[in-house]
Amino acid sequence: METRQDLSPTFGSFILDQYLPNVKCFTRSWRTSESLLRIYVFPLLERRPIDQIDITGITAVVSRMQDLGYASGTINRVLAVVRRAFNLARKWRVYGISANPVSGLSVGPDVLRSRFLTLEEALRLIAALKSDENRVAANAILLLLLTGARRNEITHAKWDYVNWESKTLFVPLSKTGRWRTITLCRSAMSLLEELRRSAENEYNCPSPITGRPSRSLHFPWRRIKRRAGLVGLRLHDLRHSFASFLVNDGVSLYVVQQLLGHVNYRTTQRYSHVMPEALTKAVANLDVHLLGEQLGLPDPQAQWPLQPKIEAASASPWANFPNT
Repeated sequence: METRQDLSPTFGSFILDQYLPNVKCFTRSWRTSESLLRIYVFPLLERRPIDQIDITGITAVVSRMQDLGYASGTINRVLAVVRRAFNLARKWRVYGISANPVSGLSVGPDVLRSRFLTLEEALRLIAALKSDENRVAANAILLLLLTGARRNEITHAKWDYVNWESKTLFVPLSKTGRWRTITLCRSAMSLLEELRRSAENEYNCPSPITGRPSRSLHFPWRRIKRRAGLVGLRLHDLRHSFASFLVNDGVSLYVVQQLLGHVNYRTTQRYSHVMPEALTKAVANLDVHLLGEQLGLPDPQAQWPLQPKIEAASASPWANFPNT
């Protein structure tokens, strides 16, 4: 006679045998889901029958992550994956699943982390990139700073994707699930042209070991940012910095949205708070245009200089950037 334990799979077997094979067919982020479950949930719940997991078990996972110092955003992402797994278990009528123990559970709002490089920090980073021994990784990271692209958009880029006439890089499948093009500044074009002269691979920045896109830039990035004195900087912060340089130079948020490939304008609005210098300069220009001669006002550009454009800032330090 089959017992209840025999009828109900363990949480681990349900995830590996049913959940993951299903989500692989419908979502590109299944590897992230697998990692979150394996690292944070399996240590406590993998061998437990799925019908015996209640809010107490989920709370134990949350408490463990909090004790280890994980941010609320990371914990909420884990809860979202577990919630979806239980929703599917109910839909598929897995034995014993009548309710979702994660339903309505969260640990507070995500803390939106945005770190923006100053011009001086960017120049320190460039110097560290120029001297790093891993030329492939250094070139890829520099392209991230110059383009505001996501990591995989650069590491998976092929020479066939570069349009030398329009100065763009084609991305066949972006994070949004759509294709997009990345506009390349003069410095990015120069770097790609240097790399193309010695290219022996279809990829722009292939791993020297496998010849394929690098799965991670974690270790070279950790070394490079330490040498630059930017220990807390994340690789994705280069994308934020690209946007902040543009916004502070007076580029509209709409244009920044197009350059970053954001589908939702609200995503780009996170950069609106870095605009006070641009706003001050804008109203100062009105003073000069209307009453400048009468009041003897100084040139607002001289009084409130903005951070220079990326190309201008990069002209000197990036001109002789060594290729691989």
